[in-house]
Amino acid sequence: MRKETQRHSDRNEEAVIVYISQSCSRCAKHPDTDFTMTFLLLLVMLTACAAIPQDLSGKMFTFPQQSATSLVKLTASELLYRAVTVCHRSFTDLKRDHALFSLAAPSNANEFLIFWDETKKGLEPHVKNAMTEYRGLDYKLNMWHSICTTWDSESGLVQMWFDGQPTIRKFITSGSAITGSNIIILGQEQDSYGGGYYLTQSFVGMMSDVHMWDHTLSPCEIHKYVDGLNFTPGNVLNWGALEFQITGKVIVEDKLNACY
Repeated sequence: MRKETQRHSDRNEEAVIVYISQSCSRCAKHPDTDFTMTFLLLLVMLTACAAIPQDLSGKMFTFPQQSATSLVKLTASELLYRAVTVCHRSFTDLKRDHALFSLAAPSNANEFLIFWDETKKGLEPHVKNAMTEYRGLDYKLNMWHSICTTWDSESGLVQMWFDGQPTIRKFITSGSAITGSNIIILGQEQDSYGGGYYLTQSFVGMMSDVHMWDHTLSPCEIHKYVDGLNFTPGNVLNWGALEFQITGKVIVEDKLNACY
C-alpha cells in the first residue's frame, strides 16, 4: 500500500514538473499570460502532491533517541472542537518527564496536551493551559500502553482511560471550544506555538494507532479501540489515513508484536 501511494505521489510530482515546463514555455512566447492564475494553480497542484494521507495500519513511529528537533507533525481535518477524544498507544523506557500528544493554538501552547510527569508519577491532561493529574496508574516501562483522553467544553470534564480502565472524571475548564489554526505534534511538547522544544521533554520509544475525534467516545467505543476490535476511526486524525510530516530522526516501521 505504501509503495503504491509513493508511486502515485511520484506520478503527481512528474505531472507538476511537466506542467511547469510547459507553462514557462508558453509564458516566454506570450508575455501577456496571466501569471497570477498560473502561480495559484501550481500552488494547488504542489499542495495536493504533498498532502497524501497514508494508511499506517500495522505501523508505528519510532523515536530512537533523545532530541529537541525530532518530531512528527500531524494534519487535522478540522479546526473547531467543542469536545475531544484522543487515543494512542505508546511504548517507552523513559524515567523522566515526556510529552505524549501536543496540540498548540496561537493563543495557548498547551491547548490540548497529554504529558507524563515523572516526579509526580502521573499522567497530566492539559486543556487551554488548565491542568489536572492522574496518579496511581500502572505506567510500566518497556510495554505497550493504550491511553485515551476525553474532554467536553460544555461540562468542562476530562477523563482518561488507561489500558481500558477509566479514571474518575475531573473538572478542568469549560465554556470555550478549541479553535484556530492548531499545530499537532508527536514526540515533543510545544512550549510555544510550533516550537519551544526541550530535549528533557522529548519522547523516546514507539507510538502507534493515533486517533482523534471531535466528540467524546462512549466507553464501548473506547474498549473496542483498546482491544483492537472494529471501532470507528478518528474523524479528525485517522491512523488509517494520516497526513503527517516527519522532522529529524523518526522512523516509520512495522509495529512490534509479541510472538507466543
